Amino acid sequence: MDLVIFNKIKKKALEDHIPIIMDDTLEVVAKILKEIKPTRILEIGTAVGYSAICFSEYLEKDGIIDTIERDEERLKEAKENIKNLELEDKIKIHSGDAVEILPTLNGEYDIVFIDAAKGKYPFFLKEAQRLLKPQGVIIADNVLYKGYVMSDYNKHKQRTAVRNLREYIKEVTENPNMETEILEVGDGLAITKRR
Repeated sequence: MDLVIFNKIKKKALEDHIPIIMDDTLEVVAKILKEIKPTRILEIGTAVGYSAICFSEYLEKDGIIDTIERDEERLKEAKENIKNLELEDKIKIHSGDAVEILPTLNGEYDIVFIDAAKGKYPFFLKEAQRLLKPQGVIIADNVLYKGYVMSDYNKHKQRTAVRNLREYIKEVTENPNMETEILEVGDGLAITKRR
């Protein structure tokens, strides 16, 4: 990978206040990817393509990342970033709302990485379970959401997101078919495997 281009992408995203995967979070995810050696990754929430670009380093030969984004501006930038790094054959962007796109996807993924609308995490989880290989892993970023999820936070603006993230955590930690570890890296990372 061309590190000069890669570092430019990261720098611009940070300058533009685009939420990209944090370094400590990426470290944890990279460990999982190295272990699993994925051929197929599903990412819900592309932003400018930064995390998909990072994950592509760990794909097996002929591996593919399907990534979904609905924001037109970010989509345009993601496409450009992926093209500049010559990763079009590895990263396939689906343009539109994940709520509409996910039900149309089939096939099985080694990894599902969730990092999109916080209020939709329970829906994303349901779809992720449907699309996950038996030994696959679901990774959800930002599950602690600035600490709101574990506090008695109840302000109107973020209430739906906080409530749905709590529902997500409850499901992945209390469902007897799932085994979940929640790490306090970045803004909270939930790593879920099937039992």
